[in-house]
Amino acid sequence: MNTKLILAVAGILSLSGTAVALADSVVITSDQAPEVHQYIVKQHVEAVTPPSDFQVEVGTVVPESVEIHTLDVPSLSKKYDYMVVNGQTVIVDPQTRKIVQVMQ
Repeated sequence: MNTKLILAVAGILSLSGTAVALADSVVITSDQAPEVHQYIVKQHVEAVTPPSDFQVEVGTVVPESVEIHTLDVPSLSKKYDYMVVNGQTVIVDPQTRKIVQVMQ
């Protein structure tokens, strides 16, 4: 009986660890970051001044009033948008307008 319980607990912990790993996945890898940075610098976009109650953090939805730009970098497997806020590059899912990564 104890063996079954230990295996069940180990299985649950294993699954929850997988879920956490998926939630913390990186959109822009450290290898892709220089190319993304170079692309954004070439675009000369203005830094965004978001509403005062806006939090720059993963999961936050960017209001429609805030302009975001297409991130057209060939090495990215998925299309993203971006904006620059307080010296940070903020990567946004274009379909949901949710922040998916904040780069320093």
